[in-house]
Amino acid sequence: MKVVVTGASGQLGAVVVARSRARGDEVVALARRDLDVTDHDAVMRIVAGATPDLLINCTAYNAVDAAENDAAAALEANAFAVRSLAAAARETGATLVHYSTDFVFDGSATAPYVETDRARPQSVYGSSKLLGEWFALDAPRAYVLRVASLFGGPAARSSIDRIAQALAAGRAAPVFVDRVVSPTFVDDAAWATETLVERRAEPGLYHCVNSGFATWADVGLEIARVKGVRPRLERISVADVPLKASRPIFAALSPAKLASAGVPMPTWQDAI
Repeated sequence: MKVVVTGASGQLGAVVVARSRARGDEVVALARRDLDVTDHDAVMRIVAGATPDLLINCTAYNAVDAAENDAAAALEANAFAVRSLAAAARETGATLVHYSTDFVFDGSATAPYVETDRARPQSVYGSSKLLGEWFALDAPRAYVLRVASLFGGPAARSSIDRIAQALAAGRAAPVFVDRVVSPTFVDDAAWATETLVERRAEPGLYHCVNSGFATWADVGLEIARVKGVRPRLERISVADVPLKASRPIFAALSPAKLASAGVPMPTWQDAI
């Protein structure tokens, strides 16, 4: 299979590229320096030249707070670039995979969100990602996978990675006691992606997170247990931190639809 991966040097993209190459796929890995996904003409030209069977978009504008003052940049990367990639997939006949976020929800739920729940983003970032979902699903065959709190991989820049690094160094790790998440291990997200495509599962929207959910304090305790270190946690509330962008307080996602497609996700504890 010939695979084009945009955002190939990022936390998820690097793992997707490595796993694809290990399977023997012919991979065209496009980092930001290779392709500016906000340049429509460049996207159409480069994807057409690569003639992929599968186009995986791992690019994103993830500066959640900065997006509040730079909506144009968030929309260009998270929405309009996806429209270009969907058009390129249509022109080449490629299957499109695009990743979204739990931030499309408002966080008012009391049970894990499913794909049919109404999206109500409360931030510029969340709104731009929701618009990107709609553009991606315009492609003839597309998978939109919502991930959350990604961690792992060679980049190791996520909140979970920072908590693990702080605890390993004997420092106190700040953790929210009132924000509930379903984290996603990048290796599990990459495995789910390839499995959906290989099985030719029904295209559409899927929640691609590790099963179960926890507060950030729970996550910190599990990291400390696994590493065998003292759980030095600075317990804080979302209201204690002056954040420019609103975060969904209850952001748990259900991967049940993914499991019904034959892709059962490991628990978040297993992922840790």
